[in-house]
Amino acid sequence: MVFPVWSGLLSLVMVFLSFPFFGSASELSLDSISLPPGFSIHVYADHVENARSMARSPRGTLFVGTRKAGKVYALVDRDKDMRVDEVHVIADGLNMPNGVAFREGALYVAEVSRLLRFDGIDDRVADPPDAVVVLDDYPRDRHHGWKFIRFGPDGLLYVPVGAPCNVCEREDPYASLTRVRVLGTDPAREVFARGIRNTVGFDWHSGTGELWFTDNGRDWLGDDLPPDELNRATAPGMHFGFPGCFGRSGQDPEFGVPGGCEGATPAEVELPAHVAPLGVRFYHGDMFPSEYQGRIFIAEHGSWNRSEPQGYRVTTVNPSAVDIQTSYQVFAEGWLHRGKAWGRPADLEILPDGSLLVSDDKAGAIYRITYTGSP
Repeated sequence: MVFPVWSGLLSLVMVFLSFPFFGSASELSLDSISLPPGFSIHVYADHVENARSMARSPRGTLFVGTRKAGKVYALVDRDKDMRVDEVHVIADGLNMPNGVAFREGALYVAEVSRLLRFDGIDDRVADPPDAVVVLDDYPRDRHHGWKFIRFGPDGLLYVPVGAPCNVCEREDPYASLTRVRVLGTDPAREVFARGIRNTVGFDWHSGTGELWFTDNGRDWLGDDLPPDELNRATAPGMHFGFPGCFGRSGQDPEFGVPGGCEGATPAEVELPAHVAPLGVRFYHGDMFPSEYQGRIFIAEHGSWNRSEPQGYRVTTVNPSAVDIQTSYQVFAEGWLHRGKAWGRPADLEILPDGSLLVSDDKAGAIYRITYTGSP
């Protein structure tokens, strides 16, 4: 009578052991992550629930925003061994505080409808100050309401406003990228670019000053349409096509009209559909081989509405390539295993030594990718 029960349990155990075990971040085996020869990946921080956007202060504190957890963290590596020793919650109960940016001693945090500032935060991670409200008049829509923020070379804080829908036509500031003068006593906001469905990552080319950003395409046009995008803004006032146009030449079946894409700027790179590209960084560190200098790294969060999942990886693009489309290639993958995702890359940050940080909001971890040369 007992043997059938144990036989069933044994079968369940054998099935369980046929898959890699992914529990808390401290238990994660990163052996499943494939990288180019000479690269390695390690856990930089764990127990960082829903870790999303990252911003680093000049003193080395890593600030991390979240989307679902409602928290903002400060991560400290006291002994400088490239492994976080302290994880502090500096704010809790916020409304999708995805975006974080650091400027002149203050941390800026973007909620759905507000911009907050935490002054002198580097000295007070264990006893954070009250937040100062910088602006509180952004739209309150939670659909694509979470924000990635970053200061540009012009000293302005760039803040996107996603479309409050899958696909629709709405007035400013929806489906746009705004920029705000936050330094001073009178914050001022303007729309920098339009026709952007939902960007959750951008960076500036150090030589040209041009802004490069990802954009997530609409849903429910099948597995392979529309492409997600990597875009380039060369000047203020550009329009990037949403909702009528997508990719390099595609037209939306609901909002596209003949000739309607003539004034829109096409994507620089068409990414695979539904890979959900988020964080973007130009690489200018000293650690990686020379062929990575100036390349764009992209964190692909991964598909949620595709019959066969794709994404869940870090990819690169060479913006100087003769054919930039063909320069798109996978750099790190393995967070997707047998059609199941155990991790989802969300944002990227480059440390002073040239190593690359990758946040993972599903596993609640941040990884560090290093290069030591071919084994």
